[in-house]
Amino acid sequence: MIRRLLIANRGEIARRVIRTCREVGVSPVAVFADPDEHAPHVREADAAVRLPGAAPAETYLRGDALVAAALAAGADAVHPGYGFLSENAAFARAVLDAGLTWVGPDPAVVEAMGSKVAAKERMAAAGVPVLPELDPATADEFPLLVKASAGGGGRGMRVVRSASELAGQVAAARREAESAFGDGTVFCEPLLERARHVEVQVLADAHGTTWALGERECSVQRRHQKIIEETPSPAVTPEVRARLFDAATRAAEAIGYVGAGTVEFLLADDGSFHFLEVNTRLQVEHPVTEEVFGLDLVAWQLAIAEGARLPAVPPTPDGHAVEARLYAEDPAHDWRPSSGTLHRFAVPGGVRVDSGVEDGSEVGVHYDPMLAKVIAWAPTRHAAVRKLAAALERAELHGLVTNRDLLVRTLRHPAFGAGETHTGFLDEHGLTTPELVDVRPAALAAALALAERRRANLPLGWRNLASQPQRVAFGHGEDTVEVDYRHTRAGVETGLDLVVVAASPDAVTFERGGVRTTHPVAVHGDRVEVGAVSLRLLPRFPPPRAEVAAGAAVAPMPGTVVRVAVEPGQRVEAGAELLVLEAMKMEHRVLATAGGAVTEVPVRAGQQVDAGDVLAVVAEDPGAGSSEGTAGA
Repeated sequence: MIRRLLIANRGEIARRVIRTCREVGVSPVAVFADPDEHAPHVREADAAVRLPGAAPAETYLRGDALVAAALAAGADAVHPGYGFLSENAAFARAVLDAGLTWVGPDPAVVEAMGSKVAAKERMAAAGVPVLPELDPATADEFPLLVKASAGGGGRGMRVVRSASELAGQVAAARREAESAFGDGTVFCEPLLERARHVEVQVLADAHGTTWALGERECSVQRRHQKIIEETPSPAVTPEVRARLFDAATRAAEAIGYVGAGTVEFLLADDGSFHFLEVNTRLQVEHPVTEEVFGLDLVAWQLAIAEGARLPAVPPTPDGHAVEARLYAEDPAHDWRPSSGTLHRFAVPGGVRVDSGVEDGSEVGVHYDPMLAKVIAWAPTRHAAVRKLAAALERAELHGLVTNRDLLVRTLRHPAFGAGETHTGFLDEHGLTTPELVDVRPAALAAALALAERRRANLPLGWRNLASQPQRVAFGHGEDTVEVDYRHTRAGVETGLDLVVVAASPDAVTFERGGVRTTHPVAVHGDRVEVGAVSLRLLPRFPPPRAEVAAGAAVAPMPGTVVRVAVEPGQRVEAGAELLVLEAMKMEHRVLATAGGAVTEVPVRAGQQVDAGDVLAVVAEDPGAGSSEGTAGA
């Protein structure tokens, strides 16, 4: 029997496992890298062990340190969560060799499926349909997909559409895979465009029973990483479902699988499908399965690790569940990660929220930028999708740029409502381009709320009199928004077609055409959050800015320089890669905005940089055209 469980992970999944530990009477033990010292999962555990350092390679990817932490804390079992070392056979063996219980499948199974290349061979032998493997050195069929052999989650994955791109994309995929999983092995396979990503949740005990717990539709993705998942899939017919379950069960039984795992497939419009991989761990999107089947997969993981038997027949599914992943990132700027203080985090609407953050959490650059998963269940798909979109729209996410608006637009898109999703859905429908929204009413609400805050702090005896017109400027993304207002004896005059009904430090109500709308306002330093609109108060008299050389490429975010592609004296074209930054476990290319000669490269590979640091300087050729932006895919 498991008495004390070390969770070899962080953030959302650590908190998720801790929650089940509390329900089943197991004592949870957390681990934390230095940036996570004050994270919620550390506080919620019964004990916590420090992993000195910050980078994953020196903390959460250190199997020896994790085993030592388990022993030091008196744990008798280890749960790996997902990501990091969750699919590392050597770590699983080290746990068992230390006399601890490994909450997962046998290390030999982890090893067999951990290599995506070997896994495809095993599945083909078991009669599961697979895609042909292409050699990265000789591949000549395009488009193709470069994939990390040792992991998933979109890391170490690249689309290649021509032979000229292949070598560079393979090298980039290897670096990203090495950083995320400690193994840079990659392989190639044909890219099936417009296919659906569908997976089957399996659960198996050590006594010969294997359950197929429904399929999950995971086709809406960015950078090959899922952002919306649901069960059941709107595209899977009963006949296709039976074939998927049969293939997934055969795959699990062919390798002697025990525990919770997922068999992933690419599904074509004609109902044919091909094996992708077996994830020998709990999936990020497991909550939708739990909601529909009414069970706790983590509790079953623990019970199976203790030798429990599954009932002969799985529970009957009920209703529909949809999950959206909230990320601290900017979809409009190549998914640029956002770091800093999350001043407020609240999601209303009767939905399930699995999060790794809370009010005041610091989001750094070392780990995945996912803040939370928001899950809605309802009797029908339409009701679940509507419930989830409404909850996300009303969520309070103060202090960081997030993908919330993208998620809401996607969930409310007619093609999503019709279930017409595929892995290229976001690009096909232009959903990564932000909607043009008039933010002036929000800016006016912010200005009036700030004025009310100042009025509330006036010394006793001061009177509020008619004033001169006031102009307030806010930053919204990369734009400046200015609004005017004037307090009169008759009320507030504004430069907009709005009547100010009421204003307080926390909310402002406008009326237009007989319709009243209240805008909640929250202030955090110079950041003003008005509903879902995030603004930055600009000073009336801006301080002098540091001079930046013309043609300078600056870091769009804090990160680590992983590769420098140019040197002083080299000539480049607009759009050429200057260097590559790694932030939040993903690579981001920094591109030249104009053609010219490289005059300065003040950074080197391995160097940490802050947002705004100069990375390279290109002296623009006279008359040379420029490309927009400095970061590319």
